[in-house]
Amino acid sequence: MLISKKNRREVYKYLFKEGVLYAEKDFNLPKHPEIDVPNLEVIKLMQSFKSKEYVTERYAWRHFYWFLTDSGIEYLREFLNLPSEIVPATLKKSTRPLEREGARPPRRDGPPAASATARGELSCWGALLGAGLLWLPGLVPLLAALLC
Repeated sequence: MLISKKNRREVYKYLFKEGVLYAEKDFNLPKHPEIDVPNLEVIKLMQSFKSKEYVTERYAWRHFYWFLTDSGIEYLREFLNLPSEIVPATLKKSTRPLEREGARPPRRDGPPAASATARGELSCWGALLGAGLLWLPGLVPLLAALLC
């Protein structure tokens, strides 16, 4: 398939910048959602890259997903005349902090029920259940009347 050099360059630039490219499996889609290139041309270029092992391909839910390999990065660097300091976004280190502030309060020691019984916050039925007295069917109404 003949693809203009302008369109080829646009797809290559986007793929190198992001490190990942996707396309819906719709050969009649006029334009790719991210790049101003027909979807068919994107799919065919990536099909060629896959055969040269410049990308790995995954397919799920009517979408193709392509991930750059090391040999693909080298090829695109050479094609786009980029220095070796520039790397795809998938290889860049994350700049976010390891722990977010205020994400969760610290955990308390022990299970919540144990701390509730220690504070005397359980209801009458909870106290009977905790004492193991609810298994006596005849004593339940009597104990409930006396204790509650």
